Amino acid sequence: MNEKLEDLIYDWNSADEKAVRAGGPIEFDDETLRDGLQSPSVTDPTLEEKVEILHFMERIGIDSADIGLPGAGPHVQRSVERLAREIVDQKMAISANCAARTHENDIRPIAEISQRVGIPIEACTFIGSSPIRQFAEEWALDWIVEQSTKAVRFAVSEGLPVMFVTEDTTRANPSDVETLYKAAIDAGAMRVCVCDTVGHATPWGVRNLIRFVRGVVARANPAVKVDWHGHSDRGLGVINSIAAIEAGVDRVHGCALGIGERVGNTPIDLLMVNLQLMGWIDKDLTALPDYVRFVSRVTNVAVGDQYPVFGRDAFRTGTGVHAAAIIKARKKGSDWLADRVYSGVPAGMFGLQQIIEVGPMCGLSNVIYWLQVHGYSQDEGLAKEIFALAKSTNRLLTDDEIHAAAARWQEKSVTASA
Repeated sequence: MNEKLEDLIYDWNSADEKAVRAGGPIEFDDETLRDGLQSPSVTDPTLEEKVEILHFMERIGIDSADIGLPGAGPHVQRSVERLAREIVDQKMAISANCAARTHENDIRPIAEISQRVGIPIEACTFIGSSPIRQFAEEWALDWIVEQSTKAVRFAVSEGLPVMFVTEDTTRANPSDVETLYKAAIDAGAMRVCVCDTVGHATPWGVRNLIRFVRGVVARANPAVKVDWHGHSDRGLGVINSIAAIEAGVDRVHGCALGIGERVGNTPIDLLMVNLQLMGWIDKDLTALPDYVRFVSRVTNVAVGDQYPVFGRDAFRTGTGVHAAAIIKARKKGSDWLADRVYSGVPAGMFGLQQIIEVGPMCGLSNVIYWLQVHGYSQDEGLAKEIFALAKSTNRLLTDDEIHAAAARWQEKSVTASA
């Protein structure tokens, strides 16, 4: 890239104190097809739509996907088996995992599907860990340890890789967390998952917890990997995931559009955008907009106009000052410059582009640019006619309205010259 252009941006994000990634490559686990579909507002996609979602995950470089909770019944088991077979038949790189309560009845169908399709399916065995959950459920810690140990041992005996998941870890006592993880690791779990199940944590809380868990794992079995699963009840899903990576987790979880229970999971699309911009990952993310739009359509969850990066308004402006700067940058012959002069996120990195609209806040330059893009002659009278129309409205003009206004003006011009 042109070093001179890069020098035009002073980056305070890396000026002094900055986030430093711990550990090796960042892995992504996409929960859209399981945890995401627990949202009370979603429409459950068809099985073929779920297969398409799986292929989108593959295209954007997702490492693993939660493809369901087979213990929920035969209908989920059929879906899980279809998705697992798609991975096998299409020789996909993505790996599969399934959620399971710490009970043999949930784990057994995972093992049976794994054996039938011929690929390992990670069993993500979960149980509550916080004092408030223990009190509400009337669980003793010894009972939780016993249930967890039995479940992990059973899954391992069935040939399944196991991730042991403690729900509500961010509100659990340190001694309980250590006891549970040590028992699960001794029983054969090769991953542990730290969960912010109710979106309680702050970034500094995440760092404290993950550093503690890394110490537990180092003492029990340093080969065990650590996952982070965060929710967005306080709007901190993305930054908490970044804090977890900084503190040393191996894999982070999320869902397309952040769908999920209550206000949802960490939006995996925005997490990947930020990690790409931070230089912590290097992936081809040009399919991300299509992934987000597809999940939006098949789950009937709207992408808000101002949703970052993928919302309708993310890269469009109807403001004269902003548009003028973008237009001037383009006149310098630099897409790099035009994509950054009024945007903290370069649209082109994600297969998108800056859009200049015409409306009541626009300048004449907006109109001239729109006419040029749409193949009209650069006539000052035409530009002023549309500019006057824009100033008389209380919203952006649609392309059809501008085309119609241009046609009327051209018709008037022909009549006047006749």
